Amino acid sequence: MTSVLVDSDVLIEVLRARNAVILSRWQQLSLGDTPVMCSPVSIAEIRHGARDAEAGVISALFEALICVPIDAEIGTRAGNFLRRYRKSHSVELGDALIAATAVAHGLALWTQNRKHYPMKEIAFY
Repeated sequence: MTSVLVDSDVLIEVLRARNAVILSRWQQLSLGDTPVMCSPVSIAEIRHGARDAEAGVISALFEALICVPIDAEIGTRAGNFLRRYRKSHSVELGDALIAATAVAHGLALWTQNRKHYPMKEIAFY
């Protein structure tokens, strides 16, 4: 059973509750035994763009997930990803950190933006 790291774009769709395909996959994942995780990067990205009225729903969402901390190994790997892919694929720091977290912990990454993750080491959900 591979754990799943959920990218910010998917979490935003879960919060909006408008994409039936994502909501169905989310429900299946939530009802199963697969650990569902997030990055502190996603927490920052979502809280940054949130309205005050959304704070409770956002808190409840993140309480249901396991937050994988960013450490020196992930920082090093993210830096290597940026050096390798920033110019060729416009990879940004947040995506590099999320990719590095997935690779370092052997997590499947669930994202709608696979073009943001050109790393061959990434396993997608």
